[in-house]
Amino acid sequence: MSDRPEPAAGPLPRRVLGRSGLPVTGLGLGLAALGRPGYINLGHGDDLDHRYDLDTMTAGAWRVLDAARAAGIGYLDAARSYGRAEEFLAGWLHARALEPGTVTVGSKWGYTYTADWRVQAEHHEVKDHSLGVLRRQHAESLDRLGAHLSLYQIHSATPDSGVLDDDEVLGALSELRDSGLCIGISTSGPRQADVVRRAIGLERGGRPLFDTVQATWNVLEPSAGDALAEAHDAGMGVIVKEAVANGRLTERDPRRVAMVRDVLARAVEPDDPDDPATGHPLDVLAIAAVLRRPWADVVLSGAATVGQLASNLRAVDLATAVPGDADPDDLAPLAESAEQYWRTRSALPWN
Repeated sequence: MSDRPEPAAGPLPRRVLGRSGLPVTGLGLGLAALGRPGYINLGHGDDLDHRYDLDTMTAGAWRVLDAARAAGIGYLDAARSYGRAEEFLAGWLHARALEPGTVTVGSKWGYTYTADWRVQAEHHEVKDHSLGVLRRQHAESLDRLGAHLSLYQIHSATPDSGVLDDDEVLGALSELRDSGLCIGISTSGPRQADVVRRAIGLERGGRPLFDTVQATWNVLEPSAGDALAEAHDAGMGVIVKEAVANGRLTERDPRRVAMVRDVLARAVEPDDPDDPATGHPLDVLAIAAVLRRPWADVVLSGAATVGQLASNLRAVDLATAVPGDADPDDLAPLAESAEQYWRTRSALPWN
């Protein structure tokens, strides 16, 4: 992958996403909250001013993408199930006349969007990791993103989804890999670590199948941390999603803000014990805590507005201002059990 062009210069330093060779930045932008009217982020409807017509949402997504570009963000992450996220992204890339490789683009397959552009729906997405869905959704992603698509990931593999035991699917993914597309896997749920470790050892054609892994890690749900460190050590690029826990690590969840802020600030800024929270919103502290994991190559911002992205970007400076990594024990008071975290997440309302 060494012949891929470097992204245009910007204020964020570039790095390489593991053995994929793809150029990225420490903060990336995920489009889950930008591509569809309903999502489970706290206050999502307010972020969109409850205006869900296609033109308004397209313009909103483009504004955030323009802000990401201006900040030098080098990785953009979509999925087939993110409503029209791929279409918004493709339209923006074309309108801004960006050449393939100017920014690294990843997408995901395995969920189908079923909400029909409604905030409230019986099912917002349906999971299916079969070969037929891979073939169909890869064709759809390629039709929209074309040569911009650099990384294609299994969407939210779990131990019971069976995708890592499906030889036909794994064979098809290896064919895509051999054609030059980087292949990744994302995971979710309380057994993320099991999936990550399984993915590390999977090979096809005498070499690893997966170049990257994407997983949830935040100070409420740190259970996959050791497995992600192992993946990083094995050469995989590590992408972290849900750094602010779908809004639970922002001021929008007032129940524990003071305690969370205090613990986070003391862990991220240990040299300022007398006034640890000065000047830093909760999202900045939460994202900085993830950026300081030595194995985290990309931490995704899930911003739905330019203001949210600007706030998230402040975490980059904070994460590099204090050398070293926060002691995991400093963050331990915030951690929930993996089972509890995912139960709470599944109960969040679509709005």
